[in-house]
Amino acid sequence: MTTALSYIADLHVHSRHSRATSPQCNLESLHYWAQLKGVAVVGTGDCTHPGWLSELQDKLVSADNGLYRLRPELAAPVDRRVPALCRADVQFMISGEISSIYKRDGAVRKIHSLILMPSLAAARELSRQLARRGNVHSDGRPILGLDPRDLLHIMLEIDPAAVLVPAHVWTPWFALLGSKSGFDSLEQCFGDLTTQVFAVETGLSSDPPMNWRVASLDGLRLISNSDLHSPKNLGRNANLFGGTPAYDAIMAALRERHGRAFGGTIEMFPEQGKYHADGHRKCEVRMTPEESLAADNLCPACGKPLTLGVLHRVHELAARPSGFRLPAAPPAHYIIPLPEVVGELLQRGSASQAVERAVWQLLENYGPELSILLKRPLGDFAGLELPGLRLLSEALRRLRQCEVIREAGYDGEYGTVRLFADGELPELARRRLIASADRLRQRVAGVDASSPP
Repeated sequence: MTTALSYIADLHVHSRHSRATSPQCNLESLHYWAQLKGVAVVGTGDCTHPGWLSELQDKLVSADNGLYRLRPELAAPVDRRVPALCRADVQFMISGEISSIYKRDGAVRKIHSLILMPSLAAARELSRQLARRGNVHSDGRPILGLDPRDLLHIMLEIDPAAVLVPAHVWTPWFALLGSKSGFDSLEQCFGDLTTQVFAVETGLSSDPPMNWRVASLDGLRLISNSDLHSPKNLGRNANLFGGTPAYDAIMAALRERHGRAFGGTIEMFPEQGKYHADGHRKCEVRMTPEESLAADNLCPACGKPLTLGVLHRVHELAARPSGFRLPAAPPAHYIIPLPEVVGELLQRGSASQAVERAVWQLLENYGPELSILLKRPLGDFAGLELPGLRLLSEALRRLRQCEVIREAGYDGEYGTVRLFADGELPELARRRLIASADRLRQRVAGVDASSPP
């Protein structure tokens, strides 16, 4: 991971006002977890919800750059709980998500849009105008019968600096290019306002290399965000920027197709997404696009239609082969969340107390999670003596080289990515122990040989 880029941003999150979210999705928790993860700019999420807007107004202060900070009297007690090496400035961008369910060209469309706003005032006006068209009180991500093209028009009328990004653009049921209810191109959706859309969100089930296969996306910036429903998932997908955080600077970096201020994305492996491959969960059938097409997209076990995943949809629209690299495209850096890495090493669940204690010790000694996963020299961990973590440097080496074992998610079932094969950890630990014993014997022998008779 390049060190020339100065900060990480995760712009798509949710508050506790969205359905199926943690009650801990509040500003204080986001401020806290941003420091543990190493994320400098965080979306507020849910900026059209009146209750959340009121809380944003009460708890945030302007950073005078189009972004906001938690009020000092609220931030101070949170910061005291953060390990010293993780403490850092955190700024918020006003953001939200709109679920559009509407009819176009004789078909029901279901499309989610990430909205980025340059001020709380602009978000309040957008909320006011959307309230005329539907219920913005019931959900942080309101469901409206509003065409995304018309949503974008309203946003630009309120403030020309407002930005709409098609969210998790390949998700089957709720995305612009989704197989179930989307379109085949941005132009079909946005018409005369297509040029105002300059970025798309790849989503958890796709990554930039998959998107490089689709030529119609070449002129767009590919961004990645966590879309979190729990603060602990902050930064699982994120973006790298250079320079100093500011709303206008971030948007300029996204607009400039070949600029250097955008340094690429941080990605979980797309196979972990629950709609990556094709399949039928009830029958425990998982298939590649080629296998599905050969079976007429029917489940070989029960004969019913398969749920076609993101990879299949990309395959349908792609004009380029798998493995194609778009020239001059910024890189994608892959991670497995640190609790999952530690859990695999300790052979415990990632939410277990043993894993939580070990992760906390790593944060205290080495700094934020994303720095540990992507930037810290592996030599820093070579002599690590924390119980069960002596193979951490090897785990991180494999992660950074993408030497991982992948089992793709399908039909709503999350996939898994592992660093070690079954039975490999005990054997590696045994070899390490033998090597350590050999080195100790050699040192003792050296001391004996140099001792006077």
